Amino acid sequence: MCLGIPGQVIEMLEGYGGQLALVDVSGAPRKINIGMLELDQQDLAPGDWVLIHMGFAVERTDAAGAEQALQGLELMGRARDD
Repeated sequence: MCLGIPGQVIEMLEGYGGQLALVDVSGAPRKINIGMLELDQQDLAPGDWVLIHMGFAVERTDAAGAEQALQGLELMGRARDD
């Protein structure tokens, strides 16, 4: 697993070659490029988790992986937003 900020997919966005998703990142909706993931747009759905670096989803994960990433960020000094 790489260290990135976890986000949960809200919806896939129309256009953009199927490479943009609206993702909930710590309670804020963000447009994230999913083009680096090795999957088809149909493989990513609302509720799925991804790890994000510099606006790009770099890895697909699950809720446990997202929690682990948040814990890693906390160890580095980033406070968790409640």
